[in-house]
Amino acid sequence: MTRFTIASFNVKNLIGPEREYYRFQSYTPEEYAWKADWMADQLLTLNADIVGFQEIFEEAPLRQVIAEADRRGALANAASIPDPAKRYHRKAIFQKLAYGSYAEAELAFAPNLNDTSEPGKRRPGLAVLSRFGFEEDPEVIQELAQPLDIPMACLGEEDDAGFYTLRRLSRPILKVQVPVGDQVISVFNCHLKSKLGEYIKPQGAPYPPEIVLPAYDAAGRAMGSLRAALRRMGEAWVLRRAVLDELEQGRPVMVLGDFNDGEHAVSSEIISGEVPFKNYTWMLRHDAQHPGDRYSEAEDTQIREAVDRVRLRSAEKMFLRKSLRDVVYTTTFGGVHESIDQIYMSRHFDPDWHGAVGKMHYYSVFNDHLTDGSHPEAPYNKLASDHGQIMAHMELHG
Repeated sequence: MTRFTIASFNVKNLIGPEREYYRFQSYTPEEYAWKADWMADQLLTLNADIVGFQEIFEEAPLRQVIAEADRRGALANAASIPDPAKRYHRKAIFQKLAYGSYAEAELAFAPNLNDTSEPGKRRPGLAVLSRFGFEEDPEVIQELAQPLDIPMACLGEEDDAGFYTLRRLSRPILKVQVPVGDQVISVFNCHLKSKLGEYIKPQGAPYPPEIVLPAYDAAGRAMGSLRAALRRMGEAWVLRRAVLDELEQGRPVMVLGDFNDGEHAVSSEIISGEVPFKNYTWMLRHDAQHPGDRYSEAEDTQIREAVDRVRLRSAEKMFLRKSLRDVVYTTTFGGVHESIDQIYMSRHFDPDWHGAVGKMHYYSVFNDHLTDGSHPEAPYNKLASDHGQIMAHMELHG
């Protein structure tokens, strides 16, 4: 039996001090010191074996944070873990208290191809930290060798209605192969396009007209949201295709990151796949010749297996069914609390599947720092992350 933990950590704009990442936005040395201090504490608290980080502009500050977490972890171990000479040092409570160093861990960083390093116009990448190292070289998915053409058909007609073409993702997807116990797990870290509107600047104009708020253009801003949603769903499909490639090879898969959508949003369902119906024998066949032409029981079994074998499970929902809780959230904005950070896993970790190689024991959410500033008693803290951190506690059989 091998136990491990896997976490997702949107750090919110990690970059060194006095480096302008977005227009007029940068950290003073004091602000950066506070943010790095907070991040090291969060990483120390997580103590996760595998961590997927989002919104990393530069690798060096992340490595500094990891080193500081290790320094604090060593001090914590010295203070709380009994000397091996003590007969009680093997008690489970002390095993839980122990911090595992990242000194021998491997870090994979995927910079954003859209990042030109121009001050004020930076674009963040992401990273994966693994105490188990990596089985193969990490793979970055962002520039599509074959552009994604999404054909559209005219409703009620056979003619096509053009294409939506995606050539590059807004942010990279990072795939790593992590050896854990006697398994190699394909882990995907992602940060899909946000819900912020995507506006087009007319030729020769200084900026898109939709951002001129005194001349508020409701229809134009709605179109910007439509563009963002199209891009996010296209990126979700690219991720889904990569996940299917792994599943077709029989590999256990875990997908984590900032989906920028809830579990039941279309983009999230594209990533996870369809949920099979309980019974397809009531459904009219695709080639039905009469009203009673339904799928057979054998076809029902075949269809449900075909759908289920490539479906991903939400760690959050698996935990909520187990715990009967409904208070999980990873973001708060305008008084709305929701989960847009997720950990999904293939049925290799579903105890209800006969071929499972492991299962999830527990699911942790670290969101005490979250507030949207709606209450004077809890003002918004721009230096901490605006996302909660999530972690799945896993066990592999054997």
